[in-house]
Amino acid sequence: MTDFFAHPNAIVESARVGKATRVWAFAHILPGAVIGEDCNICDHVFIENDVAIGDRVTIKSGVQLWDGVRLDDDVFVGPNATFTNDPSPRSKRYPVEFTKIIVQKGASIGANATILPGVTIGRNAMVGAGAVVTRDVPPNAIVTGNPARIVNYVTEKFQSKTLVSSSPALREQTIIAGVNLIELPEITDLRGSLTFAEFPGLLPFTPRRLFLVYDVPGKDVRGEHAHKELHQFLICIKGECSVVVDNGSVRAEARLDRPTLGLHLPPMIWATQYKFTPDATLLALASDIYKAEDYIRNYDEYLESISTR
Repeated sequence: MTDFFAHPNAIVESARVGKATRVWAFAHILPGAVIGEDCNICDHVFIENDVAIGDRVTIKSGVQLWDGVRLDDDVFVGPNATFTNDPSPRSKRYPVEFTKIIVQKGASIGANATILPGVTIGRNAMVGAGAVVTRDVPPNAIVTGNPARIVNYVTEKFQSKTLVSSSPALREQTIIAGVNLIELPEITDLRGSLTFAEFPGLLPFTPRRLFLVYDVPGKDVRGEHAHKELHQFLICIKGECSVVVDNGSVRAEARLDRPTLGLHLPPMIWATQYKFTPDATLLALASDIYKAEDYIRNYDEYLESISTR
């Protein structure tokens, strides 16, 4: 007797299949596989030995999960998605250990997507149909294409706003508590234009460091971290880029499209910069010198940190 359902035409060799999981016709699960509770494994799915699947995972028809694949809770895998586990495959030549693919909690993979060895797909991320994922996907990112690139960020389970300021009269606009989009003064005459910020005044802190980000390939991503104590003020002094800010429950996106528009990022805000134009130059003013220990680079760690504050 088992506490999961297996279709009469399914082959389930594993003894570690969770309660209320459903395994449909012509699926084949090898003995070493571990499958959680309340999963749905559709027709013609093959699951190899060194595979671990969490709870409430859906795997649609025509998917093969090879050794090294790890699917966390609430993952969705669309039909005919392909997972690879050997970066240099040769017939009858086997690596000592297959390279792992990790799909974190709540992520979704679209139909016919291909995931290369060693890739981690972050929490709640979405991989578009037919995408070829060649490197890690950040939490909450939406990726499409070959090779897959970030095109947006998910808003599901989040209050979300898109903020694009076109008003030169804007003085200060709050996106998320503590995060402000600030329009700087502009002085223009026959000699050109000038903008400035002073502290105290429009600049919300006294800078102790500056850095520039430039020559970013247009669809690549920067940032993807939070700071424990550091404040930052971002200005795209040339070209344009977008900044996604996230406090764990509200997410917003701001377009920095002129040198008179600045974005203040206080501590404990997860921030990502992307959608750089080819000529974009992003100026960042920081409230302190570089300190590696001030960074939070893992999104799960970030969520845990803000929940304890």
